[in-house]
Amino acid sequence: MKYTILTLFPEITDTFFANSIMAKAIKRGIIEYQAVNIRDFATDKHKTCDDAPYGGGPGMLMLPEPLDLAIKSVLPPENAAAKPRVIYLSPSGRQFNQELARELAAEKELILICGRYEGIDQRIIDHYVDDEISVGDYVLSSGEVAALAVIDATYRLVESVICAESLDEESFSGGLLEYPQFTRPEVFDTMKVPEVLLSGHHEQIRLWRLEKRVEKTLRQRPDLIRRGREPAPDGSRVFSDEIIKIIDRLTGQPDS
Repeated sequence: MKYTILTLFPEITDTFFANSIMAKAIKRGIIEYQAVNIRDFATDKHKTCDDAPYGGGPGMLMLPEPLDLAIKSVLPPENAAAKPRVIYLSPSGRQFNQELARELAAEKELILICGRYEGIDQRIIDHYVDDEISVGDYVLSSGEVAALAVIDATYRLVESVICAESLDEESFSGGLLEYPQFTRPEVFDTMKVPEVLLSGHHEQIRLWRLEKRVEKTLRQRPDLIRRGREPAPDGSRVFSDEIIKIIDRLTGQPDS
């Protein structure tokens, strides 16, 4: 996977790629990274990249010319076999979630456009952008922060970055949130680790964790429960019969 980031502040994203698991993935050749400074493509002596929007209103808008040249500098020739997916991070975009993260993680390259000010000229969006993506129903001053959220959620799903088993039961896998986790010491501030986790009985531990996942999801994200129970057009469901039975028991529903 290659991430190409178009930004006015490459130093914000450079730090992320130089640390922790990401740095190891780059060293192993699993992940590639390129930051392109949009300001390098401005043509005036002040390297201007913004101007007032037509029609009036507060704030400034990123100029189309430098951004256009920056995008062209990273796109392959028109006759290339594959074109990278171009994403603009915007509060007006479709909601980013784990399902979309998995979809993006399967790409060979993502080009991420980081907006600033009031955003970017619509003509750039119309001409180049494949997806507008929002990381939440709020407004950020930094498109770089939103881009890093997308990158962090996707790169860890790329094969061989993280052990596959670590991804199996975390939040949103199988439509549920993650179960509670405990480590040493066995007793902390009078609070004890649940006995079942000390039992060594793998099936009992599995069942406890599954029930706790259902409990947590019912409490904190009932929308995920509703979604997981709904049948798909082909009749399949996200939740297994085992999970459905646990939900019915915890919610006092009669056995079906």
